[in-house]
Amino acid sequence: MTIETFDLLLGLVKEDIYKQSTNWRRAISPEERLVVTIRYLATGASFRSLAFQFRMGRSTISTIVSETCEAIWKNVQPIYMPFPDRKLCMEKARQFNRKWNFPNCFGAVDGKHIRIKASHKSGSLYYNNEQFSSLFLQGVADHECKFVTVDIGANGRQSDGGVFRNSDLAKCLDINAFDCPTSQQLPGSEDKTPFVIVGDETYPLLPFLMRPYPRQNLDQSKKIFNYRLSRARRCVECAFGIMNAKFRLLTKSIETSVEHATVIVKAICVLHNMILAREGIDIEAAMGVEDHCEIVNTRTPTAERNSPRYAINVRNTLTTYFTSPVGSVPWQAYI
Repeated sequence: MTIETFDLLLGLVKEDIYKQSTNWRRAISPEERLVVTIRYLATGASFRSLAFQFRMGRSTISTIVSETCEAIWKNVQPIYMPFPDRKLCMEKARQFNRKWNFPNCFGAVDGKHIRIKASHKSGSLYYNNEQFSSLFLQGVADHECKFVTVDIGANGRQSDGGVFRNSDLAKCLDINAFDCPTSQQLPGSEDKTPFVIVGDETYPLLPFLMRPYPRQNLDQSKKIFNYRLSRARRCVECAFGIMNAKFRLLTKSIETSVEHATVIVKAICVLHNMILAREGIDIEAAMGVEDHCEIVNTRTPTAERNSPRYAINVRNTLTTYFTSPVGSVPWQAYI
C-alpha cells in the first residue's frame, strides 16, 4: 500500500475511528489506529507482538483492529465493491470476454478456508476435514482480479456443495438480485444464454454457474470448453493469490471471535480491491502468485447427477459456440 493510498483510506475512515481524549487518558489517533490495523492485516503478527511494538495493551490492539476493520468495510465497500447491478454486470461481462474470451460471463467464483481459533463452546462446528477450524470465504472475481462480491462466514465443517447452496451469493444469483440479463446473444451468433459466472468442479452446474465437464470420455468440443473455462477461472485464482501475498494474516489463524474474524476478512477483501484499483498490477506477471502462497484448499468435486436440464443446455450452447467460426480462438487448437 502506497502512502497516497493510505492517506485516502485514512480520509475515508477517520471520522468513524476518531476517539476523544480525556483528562486522564490521551486518545489513540486515527492514524495510529489505522497503522496498527494495516500492520496486523499485512503481517499476521499476533496481538501480543503488536502490543509490544506499539506499546499498547493486547486488548486495546484487539479492539482497534475490530473497530477499524468495521470502519473500512463501511466506508470502502460502497466505493470499491458496490453491490452488483445490471449496468455493472454488463460492463464486467464485456471486459471479461475481451480479456478472457468467455462471453456472457461477469466473473469467476472460488473459495478458500480461512483459519480461525474457534472457541471451545463451538465444538466441532467450524472444524473442517483437514483438522483445523475455519470460516469459508467465497469470492467472485472480475477480469482484473478484483472481487465483484464476496460471501464470508460459512463454517468450515459444511460440505463444499452445502457451502455454496446455503450461501447468500447463491441466493442472490438464484433470484437474480443483481438484475443480470437472463437471455443475451452471444457475440456474432443468434444463440442466447443467460449471464453466468464460472467455477471449478467443486461447484454445481446451474443456469447461472458453469462448471467443467466431467473428465471421463471427453470429445474435442468438451475439452475445448473445459480449457476455455479453466483459462477464465485464472482471474479468481490470481485474486486469491495476490490477496494472500499482500495480507499474510490469511495464511495464519485469526485470533478473534468468529464475528470479528468475519469483519476482518471483509475488510481485507475491499482493501484488495482498493489497492488494485489505485495501484494496479501486471495481471500476466501475477498469474503465478497463487502457486507461491499458502492457499488451503480442502474441497472435493461435486457430482452432476442432479444438474438442471436448462443448465446443461446453457453449457451445451457455449460448447457449440466455442467450436464455431465466430466463437473459436486460434490458441484453443493447441490444448
